[in-house]
Amino acid sequence: MRAWLTDRGSLTARIVNHFSAFNLIRLSQRLARPHADECRALGLRLGELAMIREVLLREGDVPLVFAHTAVSRRDLRGAWRGLSRLGARPLADMLFRDPTVTRMPIEYKKLRNTDALMTTLRCRTDCQITNCWARRSVFLKAGRPLLVTEIFLPTLFVEQNKI
Repeated sequence: MRAWLTDRGSLTARIVNHFSAFNLIRLSQRLARPHADECRALGLRLGELAMIREVLLREGDVPLVFAHTAVSRRDLRGAWRGLSRLGARPLADMLFRDPTVTRMPIEYKKLRNTDALMTTLRCRTDCQITNCWARRSVFLKAGRPLLVTEIFLPTLFVEQNKI
């Protein structure tokens, strides 16, 4: 699990390399208020709106990773304007192919049942799991931040062991 959490490359590319039936489902993309810790990471005031994008990375019908992206609304017209046009394509297409994008250090922790993103995960999916590991990092483009949080579902490690 540690190798998955600490890998600085594209998580999507790593999953594609490990699983033959990779697909991505966009669950939501909307303007919303980010969580307080996300506001701090993005330099936003509490209550300020951001674009929130949530997707599931899957192997066939099996969900492997829940990804939650937040970016300031003002940056959708600037540094991160391509985010609005991604649709069901992986965000990695933007992040890892653009040499002007830099990744800040990865943070990771075990999420508890009461963490806000666990509640979001349960609301957006049929996953009724608890205590998942997650990582997040800020990506910078032209000095403007985009925050990506990836929650590793237990099925990722079950499916990986089947290979």
